[in-house]
Amino acid sequence: MRIMALDYGRVHTGVALSDPSGTIVRPLDAVSEAASPKGLKELGNLVEAEGVDEVIVGLPVSLSGEHGAQAQETEAFISLLKQALATPVLSWDERYTSRIAAEKGRHSERNPHSLAACCLLEDYLGSAAYRDRSGGK
Repeated sequence: MRIMALDYGRVHTGVALSDPSGTIVRPLDAVSEAASPKGLKELGNLVEAEGVDEVIVGLPVSLSGEHGAQAQETEAFISLLKQALATPVLSWDERYTSRIAAEKGRHSERNPHSLAACCLLEDYLGSAAYRDRSGGK
């Protein structure tokens, strides 16, 4: 089951992809203006080209679990993405992924958005939710 994770941002959206076994995660180039028709098409092309079975989008809820302006914008993006793709799209709590990426020294000038998406995807792949959906792998 190949999973793609997106760390949504209005300007740049980080992209990470798992291998089919769900054990290796790699960053891809970030997508500019992912919520635009051009960005949605680019994401659709990536999903098709990489044989993605599921897309996870990081949802930036506050530490208290509230959905602020950024979470609402991300939810609107998720709605657009669901309309644009035939592949299932799920949201995933990303509260700590950017901090974890920075602590691991994984942020770089080259592709910080996609490296944050890698942390998001690693978190998802290690979760019970993923194991339940993938048949216990």
